[in-house]
Amino acid sequence: TTLYAPFTGTIDRVAGTLTANVPAFVPINMIAAPGGTTHFKIVSAGAEVDFENETFVMDSQASGILPWDATATAVINLANAVTANSTHPLFLALGIEFYQQVNGQMYPLKNGAYNALALVKVSGQ
Repeated sequence: TTLYAPFTGTIDRVAGTLTANVPAFVPINMIAAPGGTTHFKIVSAGAEVDFENETFVMDSQASGILPWDATATAVINLANAVTANSTHPLFLALGIEFYQQVNGQMYPLKNGAYNALALVKVSGQ
């Protein structure tokens, strides 16, 4: 586990909204970040998958790049939109990307090798 902050995932099939909600947290206490990390970003994606026809609808959202420090974040709510009233399975993923700031520029840490992503909610139909 990389992200220890509490979070909830909700799927509103009628509205076609898949949302990841992360209450405010202190990054240095709630994220197991790899060495060299100075910043991070919380990401989410929602997908509606039609396995029979091999098609999908996907939407992704991300927080801004935030400092990995002892200052509490704001609440993070990431809402992903898919087809309203879909009859296909819906999947919500939540992840984290790590960055290192060098001379005022943000660089993905080790080209994303330490980034993590997990399915946090599924709604089958």
